[in-house]
Amino acid sequence: MRVLLRNYSLLEAVKRLLPRPRKKIYNLGACFELVDIPKISYNPSELSESRFLEYSMLSDKLHFREALDNIMIPRIVGSKNHSLVRQYIVESLRDLEWDVEVDSFHDHAPIKGKLHFHNIIARLNPNADRYLVLACHYDSNKYMPGVEFLGATDSAVPCAMLLNLAYVLQDQLDSLKENKLSLMLLFFDGEEAFEEWGPKDSIYGARHLAKRWHHEGKLDNIDMLVLLDLLGAPDPAFYSFFENTESWYMQLQSVESRLAKLELLERYASSGMSQRDPTRYFQSQAMRSSFIEDDHIPFLRRNVPVLHLIPVPFPSVWHTPDDNESVIDYATTNNLALIIRLFTLEYLMGDK
Repeated sequence: MRVLLRNYSLLEAVKRLLPRPRKKIYNLGACFELVDIPKISYNPSELSESRFLEYSMLSDKLHFREALDNIMIPRIVGSKNHSLVRQYIVESLRDLEWDVEVDSFHDHAPIKGKLHFHNIIARLNPNADRYLVLACHYDSNKYMPGVEFLGATDSAVPCAMLLNLAYVLQDQLDSLKENKLSLMLLFFDGEEAFEEWGPKDSIYGARHLAKRWHHEGKLDNIDMLVLLDLLGAPDPAFYSFFENTESWYMQLQSVESRLAKLELLERYASSGMSQRDPTRYFQSQAMRSSFIEDDHIPFLRRNVPVLHLIPVPFPSVWHTPDDNESVIDYATTNNLALIIRLFTLEYLMGDK
């Protein structure tokens, strides 16, 4: 992914000259300005207190570790390991009786030439009218001579989280299999650039699938695309990027707050490594002046609502050989996985 600053009109530029202090975060040389999220009226359905507590107890940490071990290997597009990881994801979901489609296509990449890519699309109900889509990418960064790049946060942990969600919530999701609002798990291929990040050398799978579904008229079936990236390191701070999904971002805040109140989050405190609200992952500010290029962009440009769950600033190990298991904070990872599981259930069950 890449950080970009948006262009401003003359009026916006003048406004920015007026004295109006704002909080700022610096990431990869870009300055993100933060604005407080307005107090808006919204009413997404919440689980009852008893169900919230019941579902909060659902967990399988051993399964998560097993999934992570199978994914967290060098998995560059076209390699044997890449095929092994794809096969593991597909078989894991088919074993849980999900409808799994492998979207295969060819594209040309700098240095590599013609490559074969494979997006993995798993549907709880293949005949549903609408989908909440949880997504991540499963390929790892380009070859580095003499270096084994594992991509723990980028994005082995998000992939393992999604497989673990399907495994842990088997019974709850099984009861929703006939619903017209359903869940889709989407594993993009080819997110990483092979030479230098650019419009034709990055997000290969996302660009292909968004274009395909646009022509097939399937983008209207997506309620919202929730993209997970760079998860697993300690002290993540998330922000709302898009106004049209701000109410759902606030729902994530709500889930986090309810879990904290019930003392159901592990080691829920800052390690002191980042300057932010030390008792919250999902911050009460929005980012409007900048955005991050990632797999969501081709869908965003086609008016698909997007919730981008990526920490800012990025983990310090981003795109380095140190992005391995040593950077994973399992308490933080378990907390985020729990928040995402409960958010998913509230979204799906609120439509019943």
